[in-house]
Amino acid sequence: MSSLYLKDCVIRKCNLNGICRHTGSNPLLCAFFSLPQNHVRDVAGTQVIPRMDRRRTCPWALRSDGDGRSASLLCLLLASLSWSASSSTSFSTFHSEHRDWTFNHLTVHQSTGAVYVGAINRVYKLSGNLTILVAHKTGPEEDNKSCYPPLIVQPCSEVLTLTNNVNKLLIIDYSENRLLACGSLYQGVCKLLRLDDLFILVEPSHKKEHYLSSVNKTGTMYGVIVRSEGEDGKLFIGTAVDGKQDYFPTLSSRKLPRDPESSAMLDYELHSDFVSSLIKIPSDTLALISHFDIFYIYGFASGNFVYFLTVQPETPEGVSNSASDLFYTSRIVRLCKDDPKFHSYVSLPFGCVRGDTEYRLLQAAYLSKPGDVLAKSLNITAQEDVLFAIFSKGQKQYHQPPDDSALCVFPIRAVNAQIKDRLQSCYQGEGNLELNWLLGKDVQCTKAVRMQAVGCHSLWF
Repeated sequence: MSSLYLKDCVIRKCNLNGICRHTGSNPLLCAFFSLPQNHVRDVAGTQVIPRMDRRRTCPWALRSDGDGRSASLLCLLLASLSWSASSSTSFSTFHSEHRDWTFNHLTVHQSTGAVYVGAINRVYKLSGNLTILVAHKTGPEEDNKSCYPPLIVQPCSEVLTLTNNVNKLLIIDYSENRLLACGSLYQGVCKLLRLDDLFILVEPSHKKEHYLSSVNKTGTMYGVIVRSEGEDGKLFIGTAVDGKQDYFPTLSSRKLPRDPESSAMLDYELHSDFVSSLIKIPSDTLALISHFDIFYIYGFASGNFVYFLTVQPETPEGVSNSASDLFYTSRIVRLCKDDPKFHSYVSLPFGCVRGDTEYRLLQAAYLSKPGDVLAKSLNITAQEDVLFAIFSKGQKQYHQPPDDSALCVFPIRAVNAQIKDRLQSCYQGEGNLELNWLLGKDVQCTKAVRMQAVGCHSLWF
């Protein structure tokens, strides 16, 4: 089995081999970017860090370091690597109207520095120093998760209750000057908001393609916008479905027209009786593991590909159907940007290992460019993409992860090389597809045509 794993890395106190930052009252954090000489340089380092709030809901307050350009959610672990604070530093703060309206997502505009926050029942636009500019109401509203289609489309006979709207997706569509915000109400409908004032450009809700998922937990959905210059965009969406596989695909690509009033808004990129731009969790998988779902923690585009980082239960033969007995695994999923049939779908285990200790429960991730020192340590250029990922120890306590955690660094070049090796070995008939949850069984790789140089080729034999 091919995996993306960091093995036998060094974990110790800060010294000249590490990059250290002090985060106020928190312990000193260290990041190491060296490997044993006998280890393949597919991952560059790891770090054991103290437990913070690794749930995908964040505190109800934001704070800024006062430079007018940066803001950070208190729960973002990766900020610890670049943010330096002391007890004498002053901060601007922002609080939501209600303490239990937690912040779920944050994105900062690359040019203007405006801060957009997706929270329970609100989407906020803030200045760089966290002054509120606009507050857009998204809830609460009368709803019932059993209403399908939702009551905004047709009357529902179910008992309605005042329901919070949990923000599950917040993405800036830069080329069209708009914000995509998706929530948990009404089976998971989305809004396109104007960046300037959060005015609703469109709220598509009249077709089943417009319902992404009714799961009301953050940290279950992620989206990636892909757009070529002068063309309509595409939205890749991965989401948990909470057993409603007939209603919601777990992975799909959708049209994102420049015209917000286009009738094709959020339609599947390709949809016919024979092939569609989506993947659903098979009912046979849910019959085997009733609690099976795929949680999409992070996603990004790099080069010719779109990537998702997921956590999901393992599906070995003879597995127990009890939620308490499930073993979870983290995986990295890759698709070609221009593959509406999803034939390029490939998935590999993803995590870190040191000695006998495995860090396999992904908690958070972030794609960035390395600095000069890190790039040199990784033997890459400073212009290449690097993925930072935080994992917790073990495989069973996904919803209540243990304190022991590790920060791992993955050059995307190395990720692609590992995937290419996996595909090449599979095309030579070695191993299996490792898609038990999708195919219902281990399917052996069989010899097939040679891979294309770009790696965008079918994995289905």
